[in-house]
Amino acid sequence: MSDGLKWGLDVGIYGRLATRDCILELAKLAEDADFDSVWLADHIVFPMTIRSRYPYSASGAFPVPADEPVMEPVATMGVLIGATKRVRIGTAVLVMPYRNPVLLGKMYATYEQFSGGRTILGAGVGWLEEEFEALASLPFADRGAVTDEYIEVFKRVAGGGEVSFDGEHYKLEPIHAYPGSVQRPHPPVLIGGTSGRALRRVARHGDGWLSSSLGAADLVGKVKRLAQLCEEHGRDVSKVSLVHKLFIDLDGEVAGVGDVRAPGTGTKAQIIDDFKAFADLGYGEFIVRYRGTDAAVQADQLKRFVDEIVPSI
Repeated sequence: MSDGLKWGLDVGIYGRLATRDCILELAKLAEDADFDSVWLADHIVFPMTIRSRYPYSASGAFPVPADEPVMEPVATMGVLIGATKRVRIGTAVLVMPYRNPVLLGKMYATYEQFSGGRTILGAGVGWLEEEFEALASLPFADRGAVTDEYIEVFKRVAGGGEVSFDGEHYKLEPIHAYPGSVQRPHPPVLIGGTSGRALRRVARHGDGWLSSSLGAADLVGKVKRLAQLCEEHGRDVSKVSLVHKLFIDLDGEVAGVGDVRAPGTGTKAQIIDDFKAFADLGYGEFIVRYRGTDAAVQADQLKRFVDEIVPSI
């Protein structure tokens, strides 16, 4: 893999290829090909009727049929921790309001013990209102404020010790949370999203920023804004890791959001230039996924990516 850059592989926990064999094979590929990490997106159930707009496609339509397989990501993390030895295991991203933050923090602390400190929390607010309703989560309209509080509760519980919290949406009387995470003071927390609110959340709560789908030109202003917000909060933006997730397709151009061509798709030269442009903005880690329905094509795409794209960046 490229010197100085880190590479992650999204193993695809929803869609036609979200099967036991495909996910485990991708985790093995990640270890064998020297990826630094494997990642899992977050859905639990797909409502039969979806009115919410998907924010990462030009049409607003979710790109995967709602009746295809969905694996729960936190449970899958445990399986992958047992199936791997070296790669870090992260979420890109976990919808924080879906899960009790004390339970989530304790699960991560447990995974930290079994993995030797290989977990990452990618945290987001979510977009699918109908899924919130199916899970009886706190109100969709409050998801931003709920996410902020849940992140802080997660950090305290996962970090371990004597923990309490007094917020508007969550109150926790003092508890003992032992053992804590191997990574200190807690597992790294990356904040997902590209909105102004997401950037403010990074500056307040994040060890890193996890952006998605947009091209480098669309992120220039956002990276500058993040630096301003970090300065306002007394933080050094150079200490905030920048991670970008994108879908790859080495066989043709795919329409994207904010770009005529989605980054990571097109010719070999175009894809290499995409990653170089992100790196020039300060991005040091990338998460890639091939979103298709043929396991053999997926394997070929990832092999070509490792052999043809990564060495040239």
